[in-house]
Amino acid sequence: MKPAPFEYYRAYAPAEVVELLTGLGDEAKVLAGGQSLVPMMNFRLAHPAALVDINAIAELDYVRREGDSLRIGALTRHRTLELSRAPEVQDGFSLLPRAARWIGHYPIRSRGTVGGSIAHADPAAEWCLLARLYDADVVVLGGQGTRVVPSADWFTGFLSTVAATNDVVTEVRFNRPRAFGALTEYARRRGDFAIAAAAVAFDVVDGRCRDVSIVLGAVAGEPLRVTEAEALVEGAEPAAPTWAAAARIAAAAIRPNADTYGGERYRRHLVDTLIQRAFAEAFASDASVSAASGIR
Repeated sequence: MKPAPFEYYRAYAPAEVVELLTGLGDEAKVLAGGQSLVPMMNFRLAHPAALVDINAIAELDYVRREGDSLRIGALTRHRTLELSRAPEVQDGFSLLPRAARWIGHYPIRSRGTVGGSIAHADPAAEWCLLARLYDADVVVLGGQGTRVVPSADWFTGFLSTVAATNDVVTEVRFNRPRAFGALTEYARRRGDFAIAAAAVAFDVVDGRCRDVSIVLGAVAGEPLRVTEAEALVEGAEPAAPTWAAAARIAAAAIRPNADTYGGERYRRHLVDTLIQRAFAEAFASDASVSAASGIR
């Protein structure tokens, strides 16, 4: 398949992106890594009249730590995070490099961007799950200047966000660093979109779980925080019975749609299994090894 005809523009500064998007109107799209947009164009699922290429904006490619916030530029490639062993990433955000391994195949991780994934808002996407897990803020530049949108408000449904047509994501700020974290997924083939995914993060203080987050992917129109399950784990002992009880609550809370990959009962079973595995992996002393061989 080939895409429908479109006009091509290249921007060299964030303000230029906004200017171009404002002038081109609703039918223009931002091109970052292109790993989601281009396949959709090839299959005629998306047919923008114009593309604004932002790959020349080097200032949007960075990873910085400011206090408890890890700031990631929108053009930072998945592979950059996957390979990162920097102290500012490993201290409280070590899940990010491990989770990046789940993203598609090597070419996708090499070209795809963090900002592009957040803007695309696929409920199965790893960065979208992690944004909710770490209460990330999405920094957006638009016609009214720069604004910071909490990830809790950013996602509005399947492939949908609060972004205006002339907005461009410039940065994602991951907050709430935690010592323990893991992301697990299941797909029929490695590199496919997940049928279900689960991510957890927490601390352990005086033998009790604290600051717990649990997020599910691919079972709703957006990444789903499971607050009832979080409340059960908060203050409990970090042990298998705790993980199992939280998994049961989470599985009962979802209302997944049936499709060719499985029905509601099947996805509930996956969620139950994945949450238990995520907690066990996060708490294991060899989490960095087990993450690489998780289920798929």
